[in-house]
Formats: sequence, C-alpha cells, structure tokens
Amino acid sequence: MNWKGKVAVVSGGASGIGEATAVEFAKEGAAVAILDINVERGSALARQLIDQGHVAWFIALDVASSEACIYAVDEVSDRLGRVDFLVNCAVSFIGRGIDVTQADWARSLGVNICGTANMAQACYRHMAKSGGGAIVNIASISAHIAQPSRWTYNSTKGAIISLTKCQALDLGAYNIRVNAVSPGWTWTPEVAKAAAGDRSKWEPIWGRFSILKRLGEPREVARAILFLCSDDASFITGTELAVDGGYTSLGSEGLGEQSAFAGSA
Repeated sequence: MNWKGKVAVVSGGASGIGEATAVEFAKEGAAVAILDINVERGSALARQLIDQGHVAWFIALDVASSEACIYAVDEVSDRLGRVDFLVNCAVSFIGRGIDVTQADWARSLGVNICGTANMAQACYRHMAKSGGGAIVNIASISAHIAQPSRWTYNSTKGAIISLTKCQALDLGAYNIRVNAVSPGWTWTPEVAKAAAGDRSKWEPIWGRFSILKRLGEPREVARAILFLCSDDASFITGTELAVDGGYTSLGSEGLGEQSAFAGSA
C-alpha cells in the first residue's frame, strides 16, 4: 500500500504500542499526528520523527474530553489536510477490584470507553470527506478472562470490543472500517514497570502464558494495526484480531509440560 499522502491519528501515541504505531506509520510514509497526555514524551517523539525526515505533529490531549478531541482533530485536519486513520491507544491502566472507587471508575470509563468513542466521533467527519478510512481500537486479552483486582481495566477492554462492532456498523455507511486489536503480554512501559525493568527475569515467567513462550514487542502489535488500516484488509470490519502469541488459545493445561500426553506423537 502507498501510505504517502495519508494521515494517521494515534491517541496515546507517546509510548508503548501507540509510539510503535506512530513510528511504523511514519516509516511507511504517512503523516502522523501523535495525541497524548504526556507532553514530554509526545513532543520528543514528534521531534525525533521530524528529524528523520517524516511528517509528524504532537498535540497534548486528554481523550476523556469530547470537546478537546474535536478541537485536536480539527487542528490535525487543518494542518495536515485530511484524516485517514485513527488508532485508539490511549488507555487508563487503573486496576481495581473490590476496593474500586467512584473516581477509579470515572477515569477508567472516561479514557478507555468514552475516549475511544470521543476520538471516533471527532475523526469520522474528516475521514468521510476523504472518501473513508479505518479505525483500530486497542482492546486486550484481558477482555476475555478473569484476573484478580481488575474490575476496571478488564471490563472496559471488554466494552471496547462491543463498541468496535457498533462503530463498524454505524460508520460503514461512510466507508470507514472499524476493528480491534487485542494484544497479549507485550513489553510496554507498564509491563516493564511491573517487572521492575528486569525482562530477563520475568519474560520466562510470563512467557509460560503464551504458545510462543515470550512477550510480544510493541512493533509486532503495530504491524497488525497497520495491516487492519491497509487496503489488504479492505473487507475486514467489526472484528477483533488477537496479537497475543497464542495466549487466548491455551487452556488450563498451559503449555502442557505436566500433561500425561506431553511429548507423545
């Protein structure tokens, strides 16, 4: 696909999967608008891409505000001329269970659900003017499983999958495809924080949850996102693509080392 002349908007684009997605879009020749609440990291990434000869622009944004989303996307369209792709990577990683507070719920829902909806509402008009486009929402393997003390995060990721299907139905009339990507354990800043930066120690432990026995790289998720935005995915909408190393395919036996049939033909 020829990405030159296309414009990608990446919310949560300052770090992790969002950063990798912005970088991959830029490498392919698309102009990239990086929207994030982290001004320092977002500005640095935009400068880095510009120094490498790419077209990039950073806008500070909290996606929980619908008005701010509309303003930011209008600015992108005015400056870069159009909007073709939206990748919703902005996320609140609040993990709370029985101890969840109203403030926790408000932030989790405001960013993960309302933010995903706000950005689609802000972008679809501009995409329609360009003849259509593609939206990719970031869900998670956590949408499908029970995890301790994760009422907030897991429920919002489950809702993103449902929201994706509804968006695909409504926006199909504008020639806009909407899909979701569900990453598994991926070496992002949040995962690195949980591992205290010690990947060599924790990767073998967490790797046991995936058929491929390792963590994913943000770029691997980003390439799946670009596929869903590309013409190669022109008949794909309203679906979820798991980029999880086989996490969601494993049963309670895990990798099977303890199975009575381990090693049998």
